This record gives sequence, structure tokens and C-alpha cells, in this order.
Amino acid sequence: MGSRCERKRMNVEGDRLSTLPDDIIHKILSFVSTKHAVETSVLSSRWRYIWTSMPSLNFSTKDFHTLPKFSEFVKHVLSGRNNQMEVFSIELTFHGKVSVKRILNYIMNYTLSHNVQQLNVTCLLGKIEVPLSLFSSPSLKHLTLSGFTFGFTFEISVTTLSTWELPSLATLNLHFVTFYEENSQNTDKCVGLFSNFANLKNLTLDNCRMIGALERFNICHPGLCSLTLEHVCGGGNVVTPQLKNLTVNHWQGKHLISAPNLSSLHYKDCYYKSYNFYDDGGYLC
Repeated sequence: MGSRCERKRMNVEGDRLSTLPDDIIHKILSFVSTKHAVETSVLSSRWRYIWTSMPSLNFSTKDFHTLPKFSEFVKHVLSGRNNQMEVFSIELTFHGKVSVKRILNYIMNYTLSHNVQQLNVTCLLGKIEVPLSLFSSPSLKHLTLSGFTFGFTFEISVTTLSTWELPSLATLNLHFVTFYEENSQNTDKCVGLFSNFANLKNLTLDNCRMIGALERFNICHPGLCSLTLEHVCGGGNVVTPQLKNLTVNHWQGKHLISAPNLSSLHYKDCYYKSYNFYDDGGYLC
């Protein structure tokens, strides 16, 4: 009798969940991987196609025994979606050293044709090597590339003709990313590394480095509003006339900063001394 009542109670609770609107169910499923979200399709006819309209997708190689299985699942999900519903964000997590250029290229092509606005790619316990030109999308507004430590990083090759074709990008976060300039004679290449993003407002470089002729980051951007530099290797120049907020933590080397409209500066040196400066009547103090 008790078990029958328990089953009835569980069925009622399950029905309550099924009666929620799609956007609430999508929000609930956003806290689990897309693989687990797809698995809910067997619960009932109400859940069968819920996953096809989810605005946020989260893929991880940890959910699969092999990379081909992972790639097959990603393609199955993207090709099986309801094309009337846009994907807002895609999150990818790679565990171990894997060759991801092909699957990343597939996903970037998907962002091109489906107006994806946010992409987060994380490399854990491995190393990802990709060309700079791979990341191109007219709709992408937020891009985050994250390594784990300098032993397990994103390694992005920068050639003479490399460009970031991301005209809508507003926020760029790079963590443990190493750029390799393949043409060591090209001493001015890095000047334009971020300047091609016409709409860039927020930039974070955390434990990043440039390997090549310059071995430094030169950041020149007319519209950048917020800049964070943490544990960046090598010196560099910052020329940002509209910059309002600047955070610098342990930026090694000699650097020149030109930011006439700066209103807030947080600086921490290599000796862990911290300094805060704020705009007071038109100047920093």
C-alpha cells in the first residue's frame, strides 16, 4: 500500500514537471550536460523533443569513451535541432590531449549559419592546437577560450595572413592561451591581434603569452571599455582611448599604457603589493 502511494506521489510530481513551460524546462536542463538532456527524451512524449529547442548546449568529451563518439553525438544534436529555435550559447569541454580541429571547425560552421552568440571552449588535462583563422563568426558576441595550466593550454598559431573574423564580438576572455607567431620576421603582426574587433568592449588575458618575434601583446583598440591583464608574460603597449576600467595583476616586463579616459585602475605587482586608483574630478588619484 505504501509503495503504491509513493509511486502515485512520484507520478503526480513528474506530471507537474511536465506541465512547466518549455523555457523553464530549458533552464532546468541547462544545469546538466546536453547528453543527459537528450536522454530525458525517453521519459514521455512531452519530453521527446524538448532537447531540440534548447537555447544553450553543453558538450563534454568526458561523457564519451572516444572522440569519434563525442563528435558523432555533437553532429547528431546540431543536425537534429528545431531550426526555428536559435542556439544562444555552446559550451565545449575537452579532457585529455585530443585532435579537435575537425569538430571545432564543424561547430564554427554551425555558428556561422545559426547566429550563435556565445561560445566557451575549455581544455582540461590536454593541449589544443588550432589556427587563429578557425574562430570566425559574424554573430558571435562572447568568446571564452580556457586552458588549465601552461602544460595544458590552447595553442593558437598566428600566421602573416591570420585574422579573427568576429565583427560582432563584445567580450573576449582568454585563459592560459599561447599564441605562436609562425613568421618571426613579422614584428608588427601582434599590433592588430585584437584591433579587428570593431565592437569589442571587454577583454581579459589571464596567463597568456605570445611566442615569436615580439613575445608581447600590443593592445590597440578605439572602443575597448574594460581590460584585465593577469600573469601575462612579456611587456607590451596598451593604447585604448575609451578605456574606463583597467586591472593589472603581475604583468611581467616593461609596458606603456595610454588610456586618457581611465576612471578605475587596480594594479598588483610581482611582490603582491596592491594599488587602487579612482577618478576624482577628472584625474586618477
